Amino acid sequence: MEPYVPAEKHLKDFTLRAILAGILFGIIFGSANAYLGLRVGLTISTAIPLAIVAVAFFRLLKPLLGESTILEHNIAQTTGSASSSLASGIIFTIPALFLWGFDPALLQIGVLAMLGGVLGVLFMIPLRRFLIVKEHHTLPYPEGTAAAQVLIAADAGGARAKNVFLGLGVGALYKLCTSFFKLWPEALSVKLPVLRKAQIGLEAGPALLGVGYILGYRISAIMVAGGLLSWVAIIPIIDIFGHNLAAPLYPESEMLIKNMTAYEIWTRYIRYMGAGAVAFAGIITVIKSLPTMYGSLKIGLSELTKQSSQNMAKPIRTDHDLPMIVVVFGTLIVATVIISTQQVLGAGSTLITRIVAAICIAAFAFMFVTVSSRIVGLVGVSSNPTSGMTIVTLLGTSLVFYALGWTDAIGKATALTVGTVVCVASSIAGDISQDLKAGYIIGATPRKQQIAELIGAVTSAFFIAAAVWLLGKAYTFGSPDLAAPQATLMKTVIEGVLQADLPWGLVLTGAAIAGMSELLGVPSLPFAVGIYLPLSTMTPVFVGGCIRYFVDKKWKSKQEQDTQKEQGILLGSGLIAGEGIIGVLIAAYAVIAGRPQGLGIQWPHPVGDIIALGVFIVLGFYLFKKAQLARQ
Repeated sequence: MEPYVPAEKHLKDFTLRAILAGILFGIIFGSANAYLGLRVGLTISTAIPLAIVAVAFFRLLKPLLGESTILEHNIAQTTGSASSSLASGIIFTIPALFLWGFDPALLQIGVLAMLGGVLGVLFMIPLRRFLIVKEHHTLPYPEGTAAAQVLIAADAGGARAKNVFLGLGVGALYKLCTSFFKLWPEALSVKLPVLRKAQIGLEAGPALLGVGYILGYRISAIMVAGGLLSWVAIIPIIDIFGHNLAAPLYPESEMLIKNMTAYEIWTRYIRYMGAGAVAFAGIITVIKSLPTMYGSLKIGLSELTKQSSQNMAKPIRTDHDLPMIVVVFGTLIVATVIISTQQVLGAGSTLITRIVAAICIAAFAFMFVTVSSRIVGLVGVSSNPTSGMTIVTLLGTSLVFYALGWTDAIGKATALTVGTVVCVASSIAGDISQDLKAGYIIGATPRKQQIAELIGAVTSAFFIAAAVWLLGKAYTFGSPDLAAPQATLMKTVIEGVLQADLPWGLVLTGAAIAGMSELLGVPSLPFAVGIYLPLSTMTPVFVGGCIRYFVDKKWKSKQEQDTQKEQGILLGSGLIAGEGIIGVLIAAYAVIAGRPQGLGIQWPHPVGDIIALGVFIVLGFYLFKKAQLARQ
């Protein structure tokens, strides 16, 4: 394939301004992704929004910085996109340490994220020639291809970026009104008649609305269906059959069911079922990927052995990777840091524990980096089963620790930190694969992209860690404000293996429900996520999916649909980023000065709920109209 910028043509690419811009973009979008993931357990790919923002940034500052090139825009996008993957790895695991009562230092969280990011980039280097180049026509890498098209169409870059910034401003303003000034409630709920303790809720915010638009109607409908099963069916059933019990029902040991609210029933019973459903769905996703895993591992090992001979001849610019010596020594440095530095895996870890942990990290990271890189080539980053890979890592590590008798609190914490590094590595491998695909199409130099990704991972690790730490200090992990659902799930998996004290009846019931959804042809993972999370977080996602459905119906030609879809997705990404950034800033304010008290407005019930619903409807209509008018 002939790239957009031929190999013999040399343009400015790896410049200081491109790297600094990418670092700035990464901090903004990565922090927003961390906030989103801690609330609802989902993160989004930022490749396309970052490509457009990079073009707009350099066009805006053209009078000050001078002319920029498409390769500079690509380097800025590559540097910035590393942060989203780091956010996924941190929010899926680290909050569990706080839930166990540990208080990991900000430095430890940042180092774990950095080590995982470095491993993910290093292990992907020997795979590029096969997965990106040789399999170019087989693996589309959807986000990478789309980002490349955005960069190639840079002549229209400034106008195309408008929706990102509009969404960012609207999302930020909305979040300020609800969480800082408290002009109207952030959430509302309605109790249903006849069905006791059944209720429908709505978190009326821009981020989840944007998530729903990006996911589309089908996935958002499956997720809300799982939530309806929990809150409109299972909770009333538990209340009906437990209402007359004179003693608490296991696993609850103190409160009677008749005295519980719907939320308390959900936390004490439904959450275990949801955990079982998500764990089962994640494992099923990995099992379904076994043929891909096997093929990818064979490819990874074979490409690893070929690199030394291939690197003897000097490659052309567009086929120039970092040398294998960087991969080998970089991996050894990561392993040395893990083994020799007690504080990385926890202050109580012993030398033998760290050695075993380092071996587990190296084995699982290489396996899942290879798998992740190939899977995202087919289905994209947003559909990458990272949580399933993390669950398998935690199960495997916990079984090893159990066999060795390391079942105390230190053993649990160490197993979790292994999962953190592997989760970050597999997540960032999928991300850099998309970036390398975009670079291959436009004619970038792979070596410089790989260096940019390493810089992005190292520089953004501590900022994302700080965002997560601040959010936890301000709102408390596991609370209604910050559920940290994925981390709670990982905590449950480790406890189940090391302590064997889970309510397995509820866990297996949830697994059976996920299994039935697979048999019915319904994707089990989004359905299980709907069971596991509060319905109030699923309803705005569903509203966003419905808006996407009606907008898609408006346009008939594929070209019109693609244009509309891109513009709507950009606006949705901006809504997520705007709310996420303000959420992190409010968390920082809460840590320093205490939680915002607002303007003291107290709306009588149900006036506040009506206002919240009205403003949310206006926001949804705005998203609909902006996406619908994308062609005009």
